[in-house]
Amino acid sequence: MTLKVEGLWKTFKIPHEKRNTIFENLISFFGPNQYETITVLKDINFTAEKGTCVGIIGDNGSGKSTLLKIIANILRPTRGSVDAKGKVTPFLELGVGFQPDLSARENIALYATIMGLSNREIKDKIDEVIGFAGLQKFEDTKLKNLSSGMQVRLAFSTAIQTEPDILLVDEALAVGDREFQQKCYDVFDQYKKKGVTILLVSHDLGAIRRFCDRTLLLNQGRQVAFGETDAIIDNYVYGDREPEDAPSGENETKQTRWGNRAVTITDVKLIDKFGKESMRFRSFDPMTIRICYNAIKMISDIVFGIALYSEEGNYLYGTNTELKKTFVGPVVGEGYIDLDIERIPMIAGRYLLTVAVQSRNNEHYDWIDKKYSFDVTPTGRDPGVFDVPCKWVFSPTQF
Repeated sequence: MTLKVEGLWKTFKIPHEKRNTIFENLISFFGPNQYETITVLKDINFTAEKGTCVGIIGDNGSGKSTLLKIIANILRPTRGSVDAKGKVTPFLELGVGFQPDLSARENIALYATIMGLSNREIKDKIDEVIGFAGLQKFEDTKLKNLSSGMQVRLAFSTAIQTEPDILLVDEALAVGDREFQQKCYDVFDQYKKKGVTILLVSHDLGAIRRFCDRTLLLNQGRQVAFGETDAIIDNYVYGDREPEDAPSGENETKQTRWGNRAVTITDVKLIDKFGKESMRFRSFDPMTIRICYNAIKMISDIVFGIALYSEEGNYLYGTNTELKKTFVGPVVGEGYIDLDIERIPMIAGRYLLTVAVQSRNNEHYDWIDKKYSFDVTPTGRDPGVFDVPCKWVFSPTQF
């Protein structure tokens, strides 16, 4: 069913002092408590049409979970409105309503009651819930003895029995293993075919890209953009960041540098597919490493190079103009050289960059070790660190 959010604001009042006892309240009677007002959502507007999946992305603290709680009617908005046509089923927090000393089967009955199922519906579906969660061997085990992953499987398997018109899903699915996540995503596909509207909050941009028709981007409570998912993900990864995220020396790792400075590296720029400097890139996108230099005299014997390391400092890859058989003519004064990377092979993570300029006989002009860094955000579903170009070819057995 259709969901419409208009002019939504949410403000919390945080007291500067805690008054827990009668005495504390009495002595502060003549001194009213002071509050700090925090606005966590600021003028949010979007519509989720029937049968669509809308992603909600943004950095931690951007207001994603608060928005879902307002839509689920757990929190009330300060201003604005939410118009939800149909039955809303929230799956926001792991195990809300679960009792640790009850068995898995008993918790299913309890949680299903909270979700609005009748006793008859619970009785008819309880085996189906246990089967979907893959907990047949643990149905009589106390909940406190189950892992967090098992508990989230149990909660999700129960929630989907309610046949919602609008399903709200927070990051909780990240707790489940990959096999169970795939089962959940299969449910999403089935729901979309039935016309169920889904709102999905996730840091997994691969999942957002795969399932969401449109996506809402939040930043510090503000609506940055709402539109076609791939464009919104580009906006999130490559868009303007806060000053602390700018690709400058202020966010670089501890500096180690040496060389005689006959040629000095004056700047290093990491350039994305839009021609903008950035510290954040999507996996498999192009990237350019631009090394700016200044030669104080004519230098004819010169080699530029880079090296990549993991965040832990493990060496991953290195290359230079000599190895690539790229001739660099005599240099003098200011200039720059680009290393064009056609396709970033890393799937996810933060990487450290070393840049260097030297002579062919290893005279170091300027060597800057692991000073620069950049982040790679995943856009696919494969796990790991690096992408391996490959494909499956199935040949069925002939009888």
